[in-house]
Amino acid sequence: MYGVVLWSDTEDQKAVIWCEDHGDLAFYRQPCDGQQVCLDAGDWIQFDMTTERHLRLAHNPRLVADGAFSELAGAVETAAQPYQQSIGVRSVSVPQASRGSADIIPFAPRASGHAARFSEAVLHGA
Repeated sequence: MYGVVLWSDTEDQKAVIWCEDHGDLAFYRQPCDGQQVCLDAGDWIQFDMTTERHLRLAHNPRLVADGAFSELAGAVETAAQPYQQSIGVRSVSVPQASRGSADIIPFAPRASGHAARFSEAVLHGA
């Protein structure tokens, strides 16, 4: 499976990943076996996935492109605003102090191959 890291916390070594199949988000937590993988918001990764108790869990992440979708989280937050307003939610923003090392990330200006198809699907809801 391919996906884009929407949020990461390097201190707690965990991340939230938007999957190419547009299903539920996948969650990643660094295993305690000493394996060091540094995932940053906007990274395009390939990973194995399992489902446990209705949660999608990412395993064995492999970096495809560092920061390839560095603006995606901001684009998702912006796209969600009309929906939030329609259901009466004023703000879903996470306070800056609790964001850890995560950044708000919009789309990269250019992508090719699989990255281009993924970004087009995200932008146009395909």
